[in-house]
Amino acid sequence: MKAIGHDEDIRREMSDAEIITTAMIEAMFFGGNHSKACSYMKDHNLIPGMLEKSRFNRRLHKVSMLMNDLFHHMGTALKEISEDTEYLLDSFPVPICDNIRIFNAKLIHSEEYRGYIASKKRYFYGVRVQLLTTKTGIPVEFVFMPASATDIRGLSALPLNLMPGSQVYADSAYLDYTVEDDLIETSQI
Repeated sequence: MKAIGHDEDIRREMSDAEIITTAMIEAMFFGGNHSKACSYMKDHNLIPGMLEKSRFNRRLHKVSMLMNDLFHHMGTALKEISEDTEYLLDSFPVPICDNIRIFNAKLIHSEEYRGYIASKKRYFYGVRVQLLTTKTGIPVEFVFMPASATDIRGLSALPLNLMPGSQVYADSAYLDYTVEDDLIETSQI
């Protein structure tokens, strides 16, 4: 499957599919650790031409938009073939650093990335992910928001391309009767 606007250089040691596969293995089994995943894939001869850590990381960043497109296409396909019309919506924080280390953060520089984790009663610096899953827990839509974004703002940012008559269950942080009424009137959700 070739993504629109995606050309792969055939002279590369690793294909984009191998990069994405290694990234998935890394996320599923190695807690996001590039080095461990790359070593595992090379040691078990699954990808003999494995790149070094820094080259792998650069290639992974180059295919990030392709990975995003693949996720959204898979989510759309899962929603179309699924008989479920019930979905779960929630958010979770992805801290870049704790509050005390904010002055050292080099990736982002804005107050809107300072958020609060109510369950842990602590502040963090990073992003908040809004995730829509099927009732069995399969993710079908997501959006990244600054840490200070409310869940209602995240709900408005999600595309919510769902079948008419679908039901979305969320906690009370998503309670906004105007948004609820709009979803019922426009999309029958």
